[in-house]
Amino acid sequence: MIGRLTGTLADKNPPQVLLDCGGVGYEVDVPMSTFYNLPGVGEKITLLTHFVVREDAQILYGFGSSGEREAFRLLIKISGVGPRTALSVLSGMSVGDIAQAVTAQDAGRLVKVPGIGKKTAERLLLELKGKFGADLGAASGAATSDAQADILQALVALGYSDKEAAASLKALPRDVAVGEGIKLALKALNK
Repeated sequence: MIGRLTGTLADKNPPQVLLDCGGVGYEVDVPMSTFYNLPGVGEKITLLTHFVVREDAQILYGFGSSGEREAFRLLIKISGVGPRTALSVLSGMSVGDIAQAVTAQDAGRLVKVPGIGKKTAERLLLELKGKFGADLGAASGAATSDAQADILQALVALGYSDKEAAASLKALPRDVAVGEGIKLALKALNK
């Protein structure tokens, strides 16, 4: 119903902003990733939105990018995940990080987000597999093949950070086997 708002940022109070659009003030809940990228009060901004109508409330959620809004919409389709939980996930992880976690089937990264327990993280990974990780992971430079996902997961399990592991994958041939890929990645990381 309301897909985008353009106006003047009237107030910022995490996680909500007040956007003045032609004299009408819209209260919009935003993830912290969007909130941190907002300009100062009085500046003009555009937010992509998702409008939720419930029996007891009408809530407008805003996003700085189409990727964030698409991720939000995928998350709220999952049973047991509401808009608040989806907003929390997007506040705790970037879209690229979520895509990498889904591709690697790494529940540990999702559990770090406040409000996400082990069962919810596993449900998210199961429901989003094939819908989220491959598409957004390719766009963010994450591993896209099963072998590369296994290599990434092995490197993280060995104690390397997600960024280090992902960077080492970029130097590997696309069709490398898991065992050989881990050896090559470890050599690259130890230089």
